[in-house]
Amino acid sequence: MKILFWGTPEYAVPTLDALHDAGHTVVGVVTQPDRRRGRGKQLAPSPVKRRAEELALPVFTPERIRRDEDCKSELAALGADASVVVAFGQILPKDVLQQPPLGCWNGHGSLLPRWRGAGPIQWALLEGDEETGVGIMAMEEGLDTGPVLLEQRIPIQLLEPSIALAERLSALTAELMVQAIPLIEAAGPGCEHERLARLNVRVQAGESTYARMLEKQDFQLDWSASALSIHRKVMGLHPGAFTHWQGKRLKVLRTEPLIERLQDQLSSEVRNLVGQWPTGGYAPGSILAVIEDLGLVVSSSGCPLLIREAQLEGKARSTAPVLLQQLKATPGDCFGDG
Repeated sequence: MKILFWGTPEYAVPTLDALHDAGHTVVGVVTQPDRRRGRGKQLAPSPVKRRAEELALPVFTPERIRRDEDCKSELAALGADASVVVAFGQILPKDVLQQPPLGCWNGHGSLLPRWRGAGPIQWALLEGDEETGVGIMAMEEGLDTGPVLLEQRIPIQLLEPSIALAERLSALTAELMVQAIPLIEAAGPGCEHERLARLNVRVQAGESTYARMLEKQDFQLDWSASALSIHRKVMGLHPGAFTHWQGKRLKVLRTEPLIERLQDQLSSEVRNLVGQWPTGGYAPGSILAVIEDLGLVVSSSGCPLLIREAQLEGKARSTAPVLLQQLKATPGDCFGDG
């Protein structure tokens, strides 16, 4: 089948590879324009553009596809049977959605209608969802509102940061999209309503939630919150969650909440720490213990939290005992607001 692929970040690359490897003809790849990245602020292509060029595929980089009539015409001339969209980064207008006769299909990293929009992986972790998944959805003008063709659920692990969860969901997106394409092709063209009926898609039902864009203040840790809430922020916003230590920013990269009901989900070497410190009674953010091989035990509004890995401003990311040597922390010291 002739496919027009839309995607930008690393998350989308496995799906592009999977479609190419499955023998489909990728007639073109649409991705975001080159952006300035890194310390040198040099212009750099998106991961999808890099991979497309390695595969010798035509690449299109519209700044705003909604307003780029020339690009729309070029894409229409490719004669794609269907479009596949994975984390492209722009909303496709109606005239673009209507170009391919077999429709536009999106691989979305959540269990729709939960977490429509940008950042579904981060928000699933921030809100403590026990499971997430991938849906292959027929695209409409609305934001992630279309009916779902295929869906698969996976459990979220307590100690799994967003980058690791994204890798799992990215691989699952590629797997499901390859399964979906033969079904889409077999249903054939025609009136959208009839075509989708032949595919027996599931109309999204139930309460919808939207993954809003994250703001700068979302990344700062609040030590007056619960240990589990703080831990979820560290996992969900990895590697961006931060606090302050003696006037310097400290990125907190790996934590474990010392909560009895979650004890069997903690690392084996950490489980015996649960219950060693009374709940409450300490100023939020106070260091309760410095454990040479494990890290820092810190108070919250309830049970304590173990910081296992962090990055002090101007230093490399580190774990105990290097982290402890850098911070020179002692029990009673406190993380502050900067």
